[in-house]
Amino acid sequence: MPELDTRRLIILGSTGSIGVQTLDVVSHLNTLGERGRSPIRYEIVALAAGQNGELLQAQAQRFGVQHAALADVDAECAASFRRGHDAAESLVRDLDADLIVSAMVGSAGLPATLAAAERGADIALANKETLVAAGALITSAALRSGASLLPLDSEHSALWQCLAGLSQDTALTPALAALPDGVRRLILTASGGPFRQWPSERINSASRAEALAHPTWNMGKKVTIDCASMTNKALELIEAHWLFAAPSDQLDVLVHPQSIVHSIVETRDGSMLAQLGAPDMRTPIQIALTHPSRVDSHAPGLDLASLARLDFEAPDPDRFPSLRRAHEVIERGGIAGAVFNAANEAAVEAFLEPDSTLPFGAIAELAGAALDELGAGAINTLDDALAADDEARRFVARKLVEV
Repeated sequence: MPELDTRRLIILGSTGSIGVQTLDVVSHLNTLGERGRSPIRYEIVALAAGQNGELLQAQAQRFGVQHAALADVDAECAASFRRGHDAAESLVRDLDADLIVSAMVGSAGLPATLAAAERGADIALANKETLVAAGALITSAALRSGASLLPLDSEHSALWQCLAGLSQDTALTPALAALPDGVRRLILTASGGPFRQWPSERINSASRAEALAHPTWNMGKKVTIDCASMTNKALELIEAHWLFAAPSDQLDVLVHPQSIVHSIVETRDGSMLAQLGAPDMRTPIQIALTHPSRVDSHAPGLDLASLARLDFEAPDPDRFPSLRRAHEVIERGGIAGAVFNAANEAAVEAFLEPDSTLPFGAIAELAGAALDELGAGAINTLDDALAADDEARRFVARKLVEV
């Protein structure tokens, strides 16, 4: 059997939903390698998490990982991991890796992801908030260093694969310079979430349990709440702008409740290229990890004959105003993304508090109000993005006192 190439990974956010599934994919791929069915062996050199020290310790022991980091200095954990808000960034700067999996939730992953781009390591990106908050910084750093940004979101992975079919370059690398000339639109699909058919009044007063009951995907709480308000799709629009150099008027959303068609590229001659697959995040994770190879997956396949129907409908921006705000963020540029993202994060955190009385509809209202008041200004450094993030959170905190 030929000797396997080794690909060294750092996984940021290893205890979250994407991180856990990434480790599952790594185990599967290494088993394939042992059987001679994959050309790559994966070595995990470091793991990072926010608060779940017990799971992080178990993961490190299972995969023989010597280096790990916990953001929460007070989290219970017997192991002597690096601690603190900058611990994940220090892993990225101190250790050599071929691929950084960026799966930390929210803007907390921004410094470490930027560090990876500056170092020239390829980045498998599930943390959309980093590009929303500081896309100009990360893509510029990646272009300078030669790092590739490999999307883990199912929608962006779908666009990535479809765009590869339109490029003379067969390498699946997001086009950070410009869209191919023949592309008219990039269309991200959305399940519509649990409130797809609800009237505005009912959406605005939805409970936490109702907002957390996603009909298709099993995700962390923050992402699930964002899906219910369709803010997650708004963030994905902004992410697609940075990944594929797509202007606002070439980005669109189509509601597709079955979550089988993950995204669509419409060409200028009227053709549409779509990527289909079962709604399982292990597929886009594996595509990024094995790039440019394709190997057997242990995620379920798609049986087209069993599909009774595929439905599509236009989203309603009046019921889901974050979609309109996404285009505004793209057109404004600068700190607008950092403000919008941070205000949404702060509002979601408040909504998820057990004793919260914040109406569900107030989440989008607070994010929009912060964008209106604070969303102007240039972004030239990481400090600019972090300052905008902090100001937006303080804005939401002030508004919550008034609620």
